Amino acid sequence: MNEQASLAPVTGADRIQALDVVRGFALLGILLMNIEGMAGPLMASMTGLDPQLTGADRWVDGAIYLLVQGKFYPLFSLLFGMGFAVMLMRAEAAERPFFGLYLRRVLALLAIGLAHALLVWSGDILVTYAQVGFVLLLFFRRTPQSRLPKWGIALMLVPAVLMLLFGLLGSAMQATPGESRADFEQGLAEQSQQIAAQVEAQRQAYGAGSFAEATAQRMDDFTSMMGFIVIYGAFILGLFLLGAWFARSGAIARPDEHARLHARLRWVALPVGLAMVLASFWLEPTLDFGRMDLRASIAQVLQMLGGVVMALGYLAWVVRGMQSPATAGWLLALAPAGRMALTNYLLQSLVMTTLFFGYGLGWFDQLPRAWQPLLVLAFFGLQVALSRWWMARFRFGPAEWLWRAATYARLPPLRR
Repeated sequence: MNEQASLAPVTGADRIQALDVVRGFALLGILLMNIEGMAGPLMASMTGLDPQLTGADRWVDGAIYLLVQGKFYPLFSLLFGMGFAVMLMRAEAAERPFFGLYLRRVLALLAIGLAHALLVWSGDILVTYAQVGFVLLLFFRRTPQSRLPKWGIALMLVPAVLMLLFGLLGSAMQATPGESRADFEQGLAEQSQQIAAQVEAQRQAYGAGSFAEATAQRMDDFTSMMGFIVIYGAFILGLFLLGAWFARSGAIARPDEHARLHARLRWVALPVGLAMVLASFWLEPTLDFGRMDLRASIAQVLQMLGGVVMALGYLAWVVRGMQSPATAGWLLALAPAGRMALTNYLLQSLVMTTLFFGYGLGWFDQLPRAWQPLLVLAFFGLQVALSRWWMARFRFGPAEWLWRAATYARLPPLRR
């Protein structure tokens, strides 16, 4: 069967509405998390609670760290895995080829992500998704449904175990007298100095630099970020597989058939995940790049795994909200934004960096932390309204249309 003739983009009637609503909800959380790394140095936004903040700024920073940071990129990752599984199931049901189609999809996402990371904002997640999506395509598209959550959990535990081992090694080294301990502590001090220098370089390039200087800094940041994929790639792949299980099992499309699972996620997983995050916050509210010991590693692992458990709880509550007449209408308003999630994600970066970076309006390091969520809510409300207007007239968002054109190797119709 000819691949180009048999494949076509999914139309509105074929979509799983819950996925669009959850994507819209996730977009809000992503911007709430990302704005700190757009309004100030990106590396400084990755350390948890900022100890220098006071008053309302400190309360808001703590609330975002506990409830948002590390919870919404897992939710977005779950959605990516669901989308992969939905495309695979539809291709198999229609006996259509899938490998070449999804390979083009991943390569197109990689190109979009590289442009985003190097020209707009270095906190990009799309390049990582494309790289991990390639592994997903190669090794896991034939994985039986029953094994998906097992593989997913196992892969998510890989970086957790590595962190604990590094922490154990660090504690052992610091308990060892003599030259080995001195060398170890010197290495940590140098690492801390390098991070501090990177934060200052970001402050200068993004806060006061030209577009060319900011782009040079983005390239440096991108290289640094790619180093994390060695550890966190397995974690994201695990989330993809868990999301694929939600789609293949019908837990997202037919939640009534999985009512017990969703109830457990709402009433058990979410409180347990929050307890893990609170325990992490109690142990180490601020990440210090100059430390490597067991206490700090336990705090990082609790934050990382607790964030996933909370993300699953958030997912279940959104799905439950769609089943309730009192909240379904409000949540369905997010669906148009979710249908053009890629466009909205890129637009968030483009608008916010224009507001904050030196070659834009130059608000870098000037907007108080307590005001940042208010800006996010106002802008996201505008995105929801614009998405509704756009989707009433067009089949896809602009970035989605471009992505589909590259995926299906032809230009799909845009206007309704």
